[in-house]
Amino acid sequence: MDIQTPYPLPPDLAALVEAEWPRFSETEISRRQACINALMEAQNLEYLMVYGFYWNGPAIPWLTHWPTSAEAALIITPQEQNKLYVQFHNHVPQAKIGATNCEVDWGGPDTIGTVIRDFQQRGAHSDDRVGVIGPLGMSGTDRLREAFGELVDLNRDFTRLRLIKSDEEVDWMRIGAWYSDRAILSVGDNLRPGITERELGDLCQRAWVPLGGETVIHFFGSTPMSNPNCHVPRQLPSGRPIEKGDAVFCEISGAFRGYSGQVLRTFSIDSDPTQLYQDLHDTAEATYDAIYNILRNGTTAEEIVSASAVIENAGFTTCDDLVHGYGGGYFPPIVGSASRPAGPIPDMVLRTGMMLVIQPNVTTRDGKAGVQTGECVLITDGGCETIHNVPRGLRVTG
Repeated sequence: MDIQTPYPLPPDLAALVEAEWPRFSETEISRRQACINALMEAQNLEYLMVYGFYWNGPAIPWLTHWPTSAEAALIITPQEQNKLYVQFHNHVPQAKIGATNCEVDWGGPDTIGTVIRDFQQRGAHSDDRVGVIGPLGMSGTDRLREAFGELVDLNRDFTRLRLIKSDEEVDWMRIGAWYSDRAILSVGDNLRPGITERELGDLCQRAWVPLGGETVIHFFGSTPMSNPNCHVPRQLPSGRPIEKGDAVFCEISGAFRGYSGQVLRTFSIDSDPTQLYQDLHDTAEATYDAIYNILRNGTTAEEIVSASAVIENAGFTTCDDLVHGYGGGYFPPIVGSASRPAGPIPDMVLRTGMMLVIQPNVTTRDGKAGVQTGECVLITDGGCETIHNVPRGLRVTG
């Protein structure tokens, strides 16, 4: 399969893609460690465990470059070397090569038990407080509470820390956007009657896996425009063959070592869109523009909701979240439209260096028809900047 490259990567980013083990600079990793040390100092903590489990728990790779292939626990105490315990035993050799800013060892048959013993060897007693970052389950939580005086949950503090991206992180996300753009171009070039959503997912992975990319999501929705029954992309693909006269809309994210772009587009299969779908997409595009044009350092979440009023004014609503923070997680502000709120409007303002996905999923009020458009953007002092390069707009195939 020949995939048109949407645009060349700059030489420094291309070199990262080709590297045997891509790494952030020592200056960047030191900055991150200093941020964690500051969180510990603010909570008067001497002991911290950063935990991850089966690719979940972004603080482990953020601090060490290790992607938490199974289970991993990073032990941090001031003035001592960080220690990363990795499961399974056969994952240890690559972790020793790839992980930085830490010593690496096997977690043994019981990772949490190993962590408790490590803390005790570092001087922790039964009345000491221990901080935790990551998706630690009930069993691990209970055992740490039995061993030490108090557990301090630093997950919210870590999330706030991750909202602002460094220049290096933005660069890595631009590579993820490049992968995602390759995928959306491949989808558009290969959409035809007879293909299935499953095969479209295969096209996405072929667009990034050979170049070192990782799969985050490739969600698709497809439905006849004359009798629609799908208004938001599905998380599990349908095996139904796509037909002439269908609308297909998607949400695609390919990642570079955990840093992904996100691009959302809508297609009309081998026929012009019906008036309903043209109206839905025109409204989605107008909503995107209205939001994009107000995003800058200092914009409030309430202003984002107000900018989306074009949706309700056109007689439509939404299903998916309208805007969400991005880059290392699904971050605040998570904002819905006025007619489909995502909860109370967050009391926060945007800051330079934040990244958001603008993704208006405009739907009919009966929940039968919908479209989606949008992509990931970077907040700057005077506005915002998309990190994607594929054209927007409803594309007619054939």
